[in-house]
Amino acid sequence: MTKILTPAQPAHVMEIAHELLPPGMELLVVDPTKPEFYDAAADAEYYLGSPRFGIGNEFFRAAPKLKLVQLTSAGYDRVDLEAARKAKVPVANNGGANSVAVAEHAVMLMLAVLKKLVYHHLNVVGGTWRAKDFAAVRTYEVEGKRLGIIGLGNIGKKVARRVQGFDMDVRYYDVLRLTEDQEDALGVRFALFNELLRTSDVVTLHVPLNDVTRKMISTRELGMMKRGAILVNTCRGPVVDEDALHQALTSGTIAGTGLDVMVEEPPKQHHPLFSLPNVTLTPHSAGPTWDNWTKAYRNGFDNIQRIEAGRAPLWVVPELRTLVG
Repeated sequence: MTKILTPAQPAHVMEIAHELLPPGMELLVVDPTKPEFYDAAADAEYYLGSPRFGIGNEFFRAAPKLKLVQLTSAGYDRVDLEAARKAKVPVANNGGANSVAVAEHAVMLMLAVLKKLVYHHLNVVGGTWRAKDFAAVRTYEVEGKRLGIIGLGNIGKKVARRVQGFDMDVRYYDVLRLTEDQEDALGVRFALFNELLRTSDVVTLHVPLNDVTRKMISTRELGMMKRGAILVNTCRGPVVDEDALHQALTSGTIAGTGLDVMVEEPPKQHHPLFSLPNVTLTPHSAGPTWDNWTKAYRNGFDNIQRIEAGRAPLWVVPELRTLVG
């Protein structure tokens, strides 16, 4: 029986996992923060779940039979990749299981900021109908506006496809450029990083968190953006320098921001961004829609079956691909 270590999830989520569980496989459902987690890890051949509690040297020492860390998330910044490399255990992300959800969420935040959704909602439920005139509180259309996508991976491409219906002009920056034919098919054009910041009405971030991307949006980058531009971040909080963002929002350097992620999660009470009217926040909730639990577990079990059949796993993170040839 193939033993798969997985952290406990709400009962309805675990029902999905058990319904998809292939024959000959057993889920060892335990709390990663409890001692019994490490007892179960001793016999586990696979890990399937979130890396939120952190996966490092101690984890790999406790699971000497491990063949794969299969994440249910796209991000893997809480996995110690050096520890995985030393243990010779590949790490795979969720294979885009949440890419539709995050792409939709990014578009939602873009619209919410431009339409001042939260501001109007709070006024209506507070008993004020049309608090100010339309010149004082301006909302905007996206048609004809330029969207700058930083990071044109799985999620970034889905954002590009979705905003075509809004007739936006889409530019992207990524270290991996598409061919001209691919750009034509997707309806995007490459721009240099600084060029994208200077010319975009909306900038949306879709990069992994690493040493290169940490604080990639800070004072210099925000200062390049249009005064009427907005910033959307649904990838990882530390990609944005929050102090610099607060300064840009209060000084009028940029017009607004929509954030699903923050540097510290959950953030401290009375965080400086909380009091700003041009900030729209969600609690790192873009990824886990009800729809994509099935996608994540399906992809995870497929990858485990691939290894059991002697084939190479899919979606291994770039830093560890040498472990699978």
